[in-house]
Amino acid sequence: MNGIKNKMVVFLAVTIGGMVGLLKGEEARQKWVFRIRSKYDNRRQMAERKSIARKGGVLLDDIEMAAYHKS
Repeated sequence: MNGIKNKMVVFLAVTIGGMVGLLKGEEARQKWVFRIRSKYDNRRQMAERKSIARKGGVLLDDIEMAAYHKS
């Protein structure tokens, strides 16, 4: 279910980004797609951190996550 949701968000961002690109130019399209994808990724990451905290896990910062996890 999460994979389908992620693909749908990316598809919609790219599709709407194409329309933005036609109207405002390619640079505006790239900025818009980046902003939407970043917002979605940040929300997903915060939900994951809250889930870990609820389960009693240890919250790691970004450097520790990069060093010890391959996700």
